Amino acid sequence: MREKVHTFLQRIRILVHSIRFRLALWFVVILAIILAIFSAFVYTRQKQDLQYQTVDRLELKIRQFQALDILSNPANFLGGQLSLPILPQDSQPLLSDNEVLALIDLQGQVLQKMGPISTKSVNLLAQYALGRSSEEGAFTYSIVSATASNVSTPNQYLFLVAPISFEHHIIGFLILGSPVDPEGQLHRLLITLLLGALLTLSIALVGGYWLADKAMRPVKMITQAARQISETDLSRRLKLNSQDELGELADTFDQMLDRLQAAFERQRQFTADASHELRTPLTIVNLEASRALKARRTSQEYERALSVIQSENEWMTRLVTNLLTLSRMDAGQAVLNLEEQDLSDLTLEVVERLVPLAKRNNVDLSAGNLPELKIWGDRQYLVQMINNLVENAIKYTIADEKRVYVETGVALTAEVPMAWVSVKDNGPGIAEEHLPHLFDRFYQVDQARTRSSQDAEEHDSVEGESSGSGLGLSIVKWIVEAHAGEVYVQSELGVGTRFEVQIPLITEKVTDLKPVKAR
Repeated sequence: MREKVHTFLQRIRILVHSIRFRLALWFVVILAIILAIFSAFVYTRQKQDLQYQTVDRLELKIRQFQALDILSNPANFLGGQLSLPILPQDSQPLLSDNEVLALIDLQGQVLQKMGPISTKSVNLLAQYALGRSSEEGAFTYSIVSATASNVSTPNQYLFLVAPISFEHHIIGFLILGSPVDPEGQLHRLLITLLLGALLTLSIALVGGYWLADKAMRPVKMITQAARQISETDLSRRLKLNSQDELGELADTFDQMLDRLQAAFERQRQFTADASHELRTPLTIVNLEASRALKARRTSQEYERALSVIQSENEWMTRLVTNLLTLSRMDAGQAVLNLEEQDLSDLTLEVVERLVPLAKRNNVDLSAGNLPELKIWGDRQYLVQMINNLVENAIKYTIADEKRVYVETGVALTAEVPMAWVSVKDNGPGIAEEHLPHLFDRFYQVDQARTRSSQDAEEHDSVEGESSGSGLGLSIVKWIVEAHAGEVYVQSELGVGTRFEVQIPLITEKVTDLKPVKAR
C-alpha cells in the first residue's frame, strides 16, 4: 500500500513539474483573468442598467404624484395623514409594496413615511437627502443599503429626492425609494457567471492539458529517440514532416544526427585506415627482422634488411607526424603565426628543394611566371601546403614525358584580389567521381597504390617515392582554409590534373586572418 501511495505521489510530482501541466495551467490562469474581467464588465453593466431603470421609474412616479396634486395639500405637512388616491383596478398602484415614500420638512424632520423601512433608516436618509438636495437641486438620487422591516437581508435602495412647493415656496421634500434589484437579478447573474466561469475553466484545464500533450508529443518522440541513440546506432530519425516550430526542431535534430553519424563514421574510418596504414609497415619490419635473425646472412643482406626497416620507419614517422598535425588542427591547437609573405618566393623555394626528387623520378619540374604576391600567412604552413601539392604531382605523374608545371598569379574577384598558386601535371588524370573526395583523409584515387609488403620490400629507400598515406591533401585543405582561401582541382583523364590555391592579397580589407579548424 505504501508503495502504491509513493508511486501515486511520484506521478503527481512528475505531472506538476511537466511542461504540459504548466502550459495548461498558464492557459487556465490567463483565461481566468479574461473571464473575471468579462464577468465584472457584464455584472457592472447589468447593475448600471438596473439603476438607470429604477431612477426612470421613480422620476415617473414623482411626476405622477405632481400631476395628481397629491403633494399640493399643505395639510400633509401639518400633521395630516398623506393619502393616495384610489386608481382604477387595471392601473398600476402609485406605490408598490417594496417601495418607500417619506415627507420631510425643511429641518429634515420626517413628517410621514410609507413602505417597509424603519423610522431610524428614514431619518438618516432624510438628513442625507436634505444635504444633497440643497447642494445639487431637485431630483438628486443616492444608493444606500437599507433593511426592510419584512426582509432580513439588506437590500440596495435607490432614493430620489424632489422638492415640494406651495404658493411658489418650498415647504418640504419628498423622498421616494425603491430597491435597485427587487427580483434578485444581480444575485442570479453572479451565480451564473461564477458557475459558468468554473465550468469553462475546468473544460479549459482538461482541454488545455490535452492540447499541450498533443503539442509536446514530438518533444517526447525526440526524447525517446535521444535515449535510444548510442555511438553504435545513429541511424534513427524523427522525420515529422511538419511545418511548425516543433517540426523545425525535429528537422534540426535530424540534421544534427546526420552530422554526428557522419562524424562517427569518419572517426571509425579514420581509425581503421590509420590502423591499416600502420599495420603494413609494421608487418614489413617484423618480416625483415625475422628473416635476418632466422639464419646467418651476408653483410649485403643485412644492409638490405636494415634499409627496408629504415624506410618503413621513415614512412611511419611521416604518417604519425601527419596524424598529429591533423589532430592539432581539429583541436584548434594549430595557431598560425601570420606575417607578411611573398607567395611567389615560397613557391620558388619549394620548387628548388624538390628538383632533385623530380629528377630521380624522371619528372621535368619547372616554374612559370612568379610575380610578387604579398599575403598574410604562416611561412611554415604555406611551405608545407605548396610542398604537398608539388610532391603529390611528382609521385603520380606517369606519362612518357613527365612534367610538373608551377606558377603564380592574381585573380581579380568581386570582393578582394586573390593571389593564386597553380600546380599542373600531365599524369593520367582523375575520374570525375573521385574529385569530391580528394581532400578526404586516407582517400586513395587508385586503390592499387595501397601499400603492400611486397611493394615495400622491393622499392628503394628514397624519400617521397613511397605511395602517399592520403593525408597530404587533407592538410592542404586545412591550411588553405586557415588562410581564408580556397583550393580547386581540375582534372581530365589522359591529360592531367591541375590544383589551384587562392589566398587573399594584402589590401585594406584583408588585415586580420584567424586560423580555423579543418572541415
